[in-house]
Amino acid sequence: MNALKFPKFNASQKSRSTFFAGLFLLAACAAPPVSAGTLMDVKVVDRSTGQVLPTWRHRGQLYVVGTPGNRYAVQVANRSSGRVLSVISVDGVNVLSGETAAAPQSGYVLAPGQSADISGWRKSMEEVAAFYFTSVADSYAGRTGRPENTGVIGVAVFREQLPPPVTRPQPAPLSSSQGDSRDAASASAPAAPAFEGRAKGEVAESSASAQRAEKKLGTGHGERLNAPTEYTRFERASSVPAEVITVYYDSRANLIARGVIPNPRYNVRPNPFPGGFVPDPQG
Repeated sequence: MNALKFPKFNASQKSRSTFFAGLFLLAACAAPPVSAGTLMDVKVVDRSTGQVLPTWRHRGQLYVVGTPGNRYAVQVANRSSGRVLSVISVDGVNVLSGETAAAPQSGYVLAPGQSADISGWRKSMEEVAAFYFTSVADSYAGRTGRPENTGVIGVAVFREQLPPPVTRPQPAPLSSSQGDSRDAASASAPAAPAFEGRAKGEVAESSASAQRAEKKLGTGHGERLNAPTEYTRFERASSVPAEVITVYYDSRANLIARGVIPNPRYNVRPNPFPGGFVPDPQG
């Protein structure tokens, strides 16, 4: 199976780090994002400010606040010791192929320790269309007739199937005359590294409450951004993801209205003895 490897290196990009990436949220208060996954670390970065967005955990789910109009990126990092394939969806749509998302589809391949920002919908091997927070009606999912799953980012992570070790035959016993003149050969050799390329006929793997609630957010299809990538060979160790990370997003007003974020108007504890004598009522 093939996958996209991101970014593509050339002579002018030798110093660029290569590619790809939920969010661990604390209940009742904003906090710096903490790794949510074992294999993959995922964060959401507001590209308009350059800041990693504050996050919350509510009823076992992860949430992040989006600002309408702001561009964003899904920041992913491989925390494992081997290559992984990450199938990424936004609003229920595969970010590489534009298909209604499913785990067996296209994804990005990350080497151990690699990280990158996924900043848009893949349009070609060189460009993406920028992600930005917007209304459901203006979202890419909404404009392609699939508004039901707006407001969620998903990452399905697959381990790589490595070839079995190559076993070498044991050497013949040394004669007494040879003594210890040479060491015994190693019994096995490490597996060969995976090669890059695209198999014929394969689809490329690339790839209410205290405040009045606002309209739900979705992700738009914005301006073109330079984001070169290349194909690489990847064989999944299993048809089932080793890990799935889900991050929900919405406006601050909506998350307050839903009780995900504590309403600041009710954060101060009432004092049972504020002092003084009984005043006359007003009015």
